[in-house]
Amino acid sequence: HDDGSVKGIATGDMGVSASGEEKDSYMPGMELHAKYTLFSEGCRGHLGKELISHFKLDEGRDPQHYGIGIKELWDIPPEQHQQGLVVHTAGWPLAESGSTGGGFLYHLENNQVVLGLITDLSYSNPHLSPFEEFQRFKKSPVIKQYLEGGKRVSYGARALAKGGPQSLPEMTFPGGLLIGCDAGTMNGAKIKGSHTAMKSGIIAAEEVFKAVSSGSEGGDKLDSFNEAFKASWLYKELHQQRNFGPAMHKFGNIFGAAFAFTDINIFNGKLPFTLHDKTPDYAQLKPAAQCSPISYPKPDGVLTFDRLSSVFLSNTNHEEDQPCHLRLTDEDIPLKQNLPVYDEPAQRYCPAGVYEIVVDENSGKDKFQINSQNCVHCKTCDIKDPAQNITWVAPEGAGGPNYPNM
Repeated sequence: HDDGSVKGIATGDMGVSASGEEKDSYMPGMELHAKYTLFSEGCRGHLGKELISHFKLDEGRDPQHYGIGIKELWDIPPEQHQQGLVVHTAGWPLAESGSTGGGFLYHLENNQVVLGLITDLSYSNPHLSPFEEFQRFKKSPVIKQYLEGGKRVSYGARALAKGGPQSLPEMTFPGGLLIGCDAGTMNGAKIKGSHTAMKSGIIAAEEVFKAVSSGSEGGDKLDSFNEAFKASWLYKELHQQRNFGPAMHKFGNIFGAAFAFTDINIFNGKLPFTLHDKTPDYAQLKPAAQCSPISYPKPDGVLTFDRLSSVFLSNTNHEEDQPCHLRLTDEDIPLKQNLPVYDEPAQRYCPAGVYEIVVDENSGKDKFQINSQNCVHCKTCDIKDPAQNITWVAPEGAGGPNYPNM
């Protein structure tokens, strides 16, 4: 609106070529107007990111912190399956690389298991590859015993917001609300966010309903949401685990876990102080020359795999002739800044092989190549790029991964 409040959303234009020209299939986007617009795009939503910046919703808050979760679904032999078994891990193999995080393995029905590794994106060594760390994770005897003789059937990756309530932005702004993982309501200690996202949506729906029922024309800031949010079990749950993430970042896997266990399980999250982590994840990277290179073994094709065969299992598909949905603010930064200082970490933090340094056939010089067709929409590049030069936006139509049973 003219007064700066949110009026609604506009869908993207369809049928635009990679060069920006209108194709025969061109269809302009539509404007959808509403009294209140609720944004619930999931972790690091690109509209949410824009709203936070525009309305300064994170002013006075800790920066949001993230992890990247890489996940696979396996069919395993019946004799190795224990339906309902839950395995959680912490530390290994990430501790050897100077990072924090943990893994999981859940036994589902029909002789299937789902397993994954979450790498905190606060890591400092630019040589680290979350994808390769996940491959190492599967070599642990604890995990390997269930996978041997099995078959990998699905693969995926997604960033998750885990900063805790001290990293939550203001969730209200004129004309709308930011809810769920778009704001960062996940319980980082439990790695669970569906129930908290749903509760934030329920609270938002109730407060919007009250406002509309009372005759509101919309466009205002629903301060009643903040009051209802702080009075809910959702806020209490997030407050209880508020020190978990900062403790892991500050004290490492062993001492951080010990502190978090004491805080949450013994004191029930009622210690009279709150830990903070004021350094954004992207700013944690050290120059490559100051860090030890990490040698990862080649995939064996049985337990461990390469990126491209993994992306194939994610059923990722994008319309090829469309504008790249991974946008660079400055196209020179990858080669002039990130490559000499950080050995261009996008080559390693991306779990889908989207970013490569290749030699240009014509000039013989290095070229920063974006294979956007491979993108599984995990948003890690948007989060971890040290120059904050990459912005993920929604591609045309339903492009992206199509996960079965994930």
